[in-house]
Amino acid sequence: MQDELFVKRCIELAARAKGYTAPNPMVGALLLYEDRIIGEGWHEQYGGPHAEVNCLESVKEEDRKYIAQSTMYVNLEPCAHHGKTPPCAVRLVAEKVKKVVIANTDPFERVQGEGVRILEQGGVDVISGIAAQEGAWLNRRFFTFHTRKRPYIILKWAQTQDGYFAPADRSRLQVSNERSMQLVHKWRTEEAAIMVGFNTALNDNPQLTARLWEGRQPLRIVLDKKLQIPATHHVFDATAATWIINEQKERLEKNVQWKQMQFGDDLLHDLLSALYGERVLSLIIEGGAKLLSSFIEKGLWDEARVFTGNVSLQDGIAAPLLTSSEPAFETNISGDTLSIYTNKNNPYSYVPGMEL
Repeated sequence: MQDELFVKRCIELAARAKGYTAPNPMVGALLLYEDRIIGEGWHEQYGGPHAEVNCLESVKEEDRKYIAQSTMYVNLEPCAHHGKTPPCAVRLVAEKVKKVVIANTDPFERVQGEGVRILEQGGVDVISGIAAQEGAWLNRRFFTFHTRKRPYIILKWAQTQDGYFAPADRSRLQVSNERSMQLVHKWRTEEAAIMVGFNTALNDNPQLTARLWEGRQPLRIVLDKKLQIPATHHVFDATAATWIINEQKERLEKNVQWKQMQFGDDLLHDLLSALYGERVLSLIIEGGAKLLSSFIEKGLWDEARVFTGNVSLQDGIAAPLLTSSEPAFETNISGDTLSIYTNKNNPYSYVPGMEL
């Protein structure tokens, strides 16, 4: 019970950096001497020190003599390779940490148990698999990316009480409330990329940025097969990096990149492969109904976040239908119902009680 409690604390620490560590995982660390926590830390942003290092550096000078008698708790296997920073496993051996307790081993091909091996060969006791489900849920984007060789895919839409996505004439209808919209903007800061289809980009002229929440802007991805979206639309402004997926040209102008792909049956797979090659860990699909349904039909989704607003239409464009009929989680957002669905084919599926 003590090990699980402290690993879950590491998960809490790790989540503080949500949206800032990709393409690295979110990691938190805690150092326990006897019954006293003498250090805590987390990986705060990509390129910065890892959780274990920040934890060790947080130990007060008068407590440093206890490091060699302490247990390090960490939600992910310490790294074993030189990347932006030196290997954490080597640092822990050098500090003579007595024991390391881990939630998950790292699926990244340059680690995959190598961190545990370094620790054990250095005389450190290692226990793994503590609160493993919770740890996997926290890093579901990272784990899916490395095991499935594609981004973690989140579908998002709002629907009316009677199951419609939009009016038949595609006119704008605000289905969800302002609080739900603020939450959506928060989600945008937490994902690496955001995508819409041609009709949504052309007719709605969305900005696809996080304006109601402070954080990083996702890569914007728009489908425009024949390059028909006017250059005056928001997706061509300078507020965020943008990919225009098309069949006509390959070009980079400032932060807008036209990427040429064939719009056949393999388009989504080709796009996901390109995102994998650019180390884009996650992708949130925000419309339209046709694009969302195409991801569902191909089984290319891991999570769906569906708002049901307090409005009805009687007629219109039907909302997408999921093969998973029961939500893993539901809550009320100031009158809107938010339902979270997970694809049961993904082993890193929802753990009840965990935050999004």
